[in-house]
Amino acid sequence: MKYTLEGEETERLKFRLLNIEDFDDCIELFKDNEVCRFLGVDKVETPNERCKLWFEMTFDRYKNDLGGQNILIEKNTNKIVGQSGLLVREIEGKQEIEIAYSILSEYRKKGFPTESTEKCKNFAFENKFTESLISIIHTENINSEKVASRNGMRKDKTTEFKGMSVTIYRINSSEWENKKNKIK
Repeated sequence: MKYTLEGEETERLKFRLLNIEDFDDCIELFKDNEVCRFLGVDKVETPNERCKLWFEMTFDRYKNDLGGQNILIEKNTNKIVGQSGLLVREIEGKQEIEIAYSILSEYRKKGFPTESTEKCKNFAFENKFTESLISIIHTENINSEKVASRNGMRKDKTTEFKGMSVTIYRINSSEWENKKNKIK
């Protein structure tokens, strides 16, 4: 499971693998119809079924070394604030690595998406997993577009992914390296 960030940390967050005991905390995410639309699980009827599907997909990713979102735990409270991670995706016939996240509603607008996605980006490039990272963002998800921009990503193109109109945001390793060197 080289793409997971198990055991990694940021200033405020700890990353760990999802486990079945997280179901009750995570189900809250799947009660939000807009979030479910952006995640592409809105056709699944109940929050319970959506969460069950999400867990199955995540465990399948872990098992097949396709990355997967990690549980994010706020260090100060030891509470789950959401998920974030690297996902191996096939888009337009090409294998890509996506930086993804989902934050529980009570923890939004607190910088957790930016903090967790920056860690994912650095982890992927430091470990030389790929020359380029993407984020696949529903075209109506303005907040995620802002997170991608803050993470140094730029709009690459608009396309269709799993029946949704999405914008692909991208950063390549040389852009990351240049920004990192400017900070030094």
